[in-house]
Amino acid sequence: MPSTRRQLVTDIVLQGTATEVAEAPSRAKVLRRLRLGDALFRIITRTAAIIVLMLLGGVIVALVSGSLPAFRAYGLDFLTAEVWNPVTEKFGALAPVYGTLVTSLIAMLIAVPVGLMVAFFLTELCPMWLRRPIGIAIELLAGIPSIIYGIWGLFVFAPFLQQTLQPLLIGLFGNIPILSSIFAGPPYGIGILTASLILAIMVLPFITSISRDVFDAVPPVLKEAAYGVGCTTWEVFRSVVLPYTRVGVIGGVMLGLGRALGETMAVTFVIGNAHKISASILHPGTTISASIANEFTEAVGDLYTSSLIALGLILFFITFVVLAIARYMLMRIERRIG
Repeated sequence: MPSTRRQLVTDIVLQGTATEVAEAPSRAKVLRRLRLGDALFRIITRTAAIIVLMLLGGVIVALVSGSLPAFRAYGLDFLTAEVWNPVTEKFGALAPVYGTLVTSLIAMLIAVPVGLMVAFFLTELCPMWLRRPIGIAIELLAGIPSIIYGIWGLFVFAPFLQQTLQPLLIGLFGNIPILSSIFAGPPYGIGILTASLILAIMVLPFITSISRDVFDAVPPVLKEAAYGVGCTTWEVFRSVVLPYTRVGVIGGVMLGLGRALGETMAVTFVIGNAHKISASILHPGTTISASIANEFTEAVGDLYTSSLIALGLILFFITFVVLAIARYMLMRIERRIG
């Protein structure tokens, strides 16, 4: 009887060993297939990353090579000269650069506080039945093409400003030093201020949407604790919500700033396209993208075309610097948080 039991155990062990030996090739095949798939996936992702870098490098090389004739002809004076005269082939980038920076700055000064307040209202104060309609309206603003903003700004918004806001600003600040120059008339309707307001409307949905998402991520216990010790709604927003979500908020602001710096068609319609620098934000001006859009198809001669490409290179550099500053700020915040 014991020998029969031993024989049975031996048979079972031998059978299991035979099964494992039979399954070994199939397991090896599966592992080989998995390793092959993993290696292929690694190659695909690395290739995609390299393609992105190659595209970026190609853009930089094309801009630099195309702008070389302009910089050879004018040198660094191209960055400081205001004149833009295709007839005499005298070109300077100062007026478009000034218009780009000023319109973007004014737009962000308007859009950032408004966007943050709207996002906080949607997450904390808005009734539940009203949150969805306002959220949909914000998303629709983000989806409207820029040329529609430009047409609306030219035929509706600019005449409205010419008849209402601009005369009010001229009369209100006309006797105050410095401000009288910033808001000097006459009210043209189109101009730097109009373009800035259009840009503020265009970047507002991006700032609001991202801020609303990060505000929703704040743990309710933090806000409840702040309310529990007697904080007001404003104090909760300033001392709890904003510090907790500052990384996401800065990311949303920089995304909106990038959109404002590079916006073309809407600004082209309402800024006036005047290559001159004026202390008044009510006067017409131009931006880099508007100048390129207006004149590239009409550019005659290598120097004219090269000057427009040089404007594109300057805009690329400005955008790169802005993104680098944003990344540096985020790194410092993350390092401080730990």
